[in-house]
Amino acid sequence: MRAARYHGPGDIRIESVDEPTLDSPKGAIIRVTHTAVCGSDLWFYRGENDRDVPSRVGHEPMGIVEEVGEDVVSVEPGDRVFAPFLISCGRCEFCRKGLHTSCVNSDSWSGANGGAQGEYVRCPEADGTLIRVPDRHADDEDTLRSILPLTDVMATGHHAAVGAGVEAGSTCAVVGDGAVGLCGVLAARRLGAERIIAIGHHEDRLDIAAEFGATHLVSERGEAAIKTVQELTNGGVNHVLECVGATSSMETAHGVARPGGTVGYVGVPHGMGEGLDLEPFFRGNITLNGGVAPVRAYAEELLADVLQGTLDPSPIFTKTVDLDGVPEGYAAMDNREAIKVLVKP
Repeated sequence: MRAARYHGPGDIRIESVDEPTLDSPKGAIIRVTHTAVCGSDLWFYRGENDRDVPSRVGHEPMGIVEEVGEDVVSVEPGDRVFAPFLISCGRCEFCRKGLHTSCVNSDSWSGANGGAQGEYVRCPEADGTLIRVPDRHADDEDTLRSILPLTDVMATGHHAAVGAGVEAGSTCAVVGDGAVGLCGVLAARRLGAERIIAIGHHEDRLDIAAEFGATHLVSERGEAAIKTVQELTNGGVNHVLECVGATSSMETAHGVARPGGTVGYVGVPHGMGEGLDLEPFFRGNITLNGGVAPVRAYAEELLADVLQGTLDPSPIFTKTVDLDGVPEGYAAMDNREAIKVLVKP
């Protein structure tokens, strides 16, 4: 089969690789029909995270089940499915408490499992990982584009909103205008927030934030952004969604939080070597609550809203490529020419 492989900073190639094969009675083989390039992929692409060379890439699969093991009960060949960015068993202590990202049988989509930016993937734990799309929606392209962000960024934005304690009538701030931040705006609106302040640096992205439900847009940086939010809210907000993962974004999150507030943080940490000063959080009694989003725990409720037409994160896809176009997709996101790239192998 053909799949994208990382060969070093800025070097993604489409190559012939071994097709994954079923090796477990609990597993399944999926033919990938839709996937995406993630903002977190850019850290290894830019050489800021270590990664084996060469290695298969991609972690947001959607496709058609081709084969299942004899113990699989939730899906069968021909089903349309999507899957979280991490594989989980659904049986262990952590899966049962909704913390699927800490599954004791966790696995990634890379390596021998195929890499989701390719033609096929293997899921070693089909029942604990895969989510079936109802047949009546399985071939509706518009619906599938809306479902695909549930593999990662929509569920991650939702995790930020849940972690921040957003509820009906809340005033909240969303730090970051990437795909996760924009989905955080959607999530806050879905949970009933009355005022949503989107903080970002790109007008086109803030326009989408407004489309998604942001009531206020703040394009300043650093102290200027903090001052604007403080003035808008008479002292800050009780709920902050931190969707970047940099020291600067965490400092902004603290700066716009009201004493006693909560920061729901989901940005993949990077650049923290400069050091994040926790004393302001301590002195303000500001709660930090978040981490890696347990996508599988949120999948069914978010899917239900997509299928009934009340949730549509698809506008985050501002570029679509085929498998050969994956290297171009990485470059477009790296150059801020696309928010998120949809891939149709």
